[in-house]
Amino acid sequence: DKDNKKDWNDSSMKKMLLGVFLTFACIATNAVQANTPQLEVPPVLLTDLAVPITISEPGSQQLSLFIDGELVFEGFPSDGQTLVEIEQQKYGSSTIELRDSTAVLQQVEVPVIPAWASLLPPVIAITLAFLLRAVIPALFAGIIAGAWAVNGLTLQGGVKALFDSMAVYMLDALSDPGHAAIIIFTMTIGGMVGVVSRNGGMLGIVNRALTIAKTPRKGQAVIAFLGLTIFFDDYSNTLIVGNATRPMSDHLKISREKLAYLVDSTAAPVASIAIITTWVGFQVGLINESIAGIEGITQPAYTLFLHSIPYSFYPFLALLLVFTVVASKRDFGAMLKAERRARETGQVSRPHGKSTASREIDEMSEKEGVTCRAINGVVPIVTLVVTVIVGLYIDGEGDSLQDIVGSADSYRVLIWASFLSSLVAVILTLSQGLLSLEETVDAWVVGAKFMITGLIVLLMAWAIADVSNNLQTANFLISILGDGLSPYFLPTAVFLLAAVTGFATGSSWAVMGILMPLVIPLCWAVMQANGIADADHMHILYSCLACVLTGAVWSDHCSPISDTTVLSSLATGCNHMDHVTTQLPYASLSGVIALVVCTLPVGYGMPWWLMLGAGGALLGTTYWFVSKPVEVV
Repeated sequence: DKDNKKDWNDSSMKKMLLGVFLTFACIATNAVQANTPQLEVPPVLLTDLAVPITISEPGSQQLSLFIDGELVFEGFPSDGQTLVEIEQQKYGSSTIELRDSTAVLQQVEVPVIPAWASLLPPVIAITLAFLLRAVIPALFAGIIAGAWAVNGLTLQGGVKALFDSMAVYMLDALSDPGHAAIIIFTMTIGGMVGVVSRNGGMLGIVNRALTIAKTPRKGQAVIAFLGLTIFFDDYSNTLIVGNATRPMSDHLKISREKLAYLVDSTAAPVASIAIITTWVGFQVGLINESIAGIEGITQPAYTLFLHSIPYSFYPFLALLLVFTVVASKRDFGAMLKAERRARETGQVSRPHGKSTASREIDEMSEKEGVTCRAINGVVPIVTLVVTVIVGLYIDGEGDSLQDIVGSADSYRVLIWASFLSSLVAVILTLSQGLLSLEETVDAWVVGAKFMITGLIVLLMAWAIADVSNNLQTANFLISILGDGLSPYFLPTAVFLLAAVTGFATGSSWAVMGILMPLVIPLCWAVMQANGIADADHMHILYSCLACVLTGAVWSDHCSPISDTTVLSSLATGCNHMDHVTTQLPYASLSGVIALVVCTLPVGYGMPWWLMLGAGGALLGTTYWFVSKPVEVV
């Protein structure tokens, strides 16, 4: 027994020593790998588009870079240095090798595809969305097409793309912390709305609002003014106003399409031009990074942003059109048909255009016999709004209000606000005995479920934006539109570029993040090349800054894969493609006038205030002539 015990101890000791040795070997191996130079290569190359190849952690050794066997770099690179800008002429694949004096350190096989293929995801998704009037299969087809392009447009790549669409792009979109925060925030607000709907709070708000909004026009005015009051964040604006006013809108026989338009066309425009919003911090941060190191631009980033506001023509005209529509009691196109259907038949949604989670809307109706008190709906909504404002102030840092709001983590604050508003709604419900605990939880779950279909669309919109980023769609568009520009035409070109990029990617924030660092240096370089980089021509720079934003907001209102457009459909219970097709003519009217009447002549030196006034007058006149009365006497 003693011998067996000794043998067992010896064996255990050997295993333990072997384990320790292997552990240290793994650590040493990882340490060596961590210090190994790594190339940063895009997942796919486009023909005739220059793409930088950079290196990280190169160490102090001499390195060589070979592309398809040809030496393109040799030397001692620094960390983050661009070794070469590769521009392939033929599609197929390229072999990229990084070598030191003794061995190949890294070898990458990169597909090369025609540059036009980078447009496949948005083109397919948008085309199918309009043809099928179903956005989920259209988006999924766009994601698969993009994944196929990333894999080289081969037969094998097509099979891999089918699985990558879910296992890579959808998963990455879901795991992004910012995206996860929006999902939590949206579902939590949906839960709060479910509780205050079931406990009679929403109906109480409607009953109070009906003392003011006794007609469809007055109801639309209430919705539009609420859209202006919640100016600090477009997501909050969309979800709060859409959910809070939907019961009132239905009662007044306002179509869901009109409700979605009013909510969508006030949310982003007011958030983009107000001086203290969650947008401003993001924009000012981008501007600050973009002007760093540019000689001749001495104004602080926030000052540049303030100067650019008067040139944000589309948001101003979009808001003007909203109130023109409300005041005139007129509409045109698909919106006119929707409004007449709602007034004449009481059908607020198209009969065969089921809104997102329409069954859940019925389940969220107030409990039979419950006392409907407006205070039970108002207090949670006010809690949500106040918590966002206070939370941004608490979470942010800086000396000025702009610095504080700009530095705050808006995603975290939105989660705080939605959670606290849900908690307040639950406490009010239970304390008054309006619902049992089980009924309250069920109501919260139903409200959260109401958001699920729309969140799936939103998740797919993020995934297709990720695919477009891998395919360098924005860079390709810039390469097409960026050559031979006149400095005076530059703002117009920037608006068009931002619009096309936003329409393709579906995210105004993505457009700003991609284009702002490119547009500011480009604009200043063009001004310097033409000898007009001076105070008398700063309006060109201000207008270019504004056009990155306004082009993005305009495309946000037009693109069926836009995140805020999806949220508007979600919050108002409107069929998504019905919302897109009815809003598109209105956004196009404002956008064309903003571009042609305002942006273009202002770039050539016309006063912004004069052209904004002219654009507003033309917008009102044009709308009057193309529209017809909703209620035919």
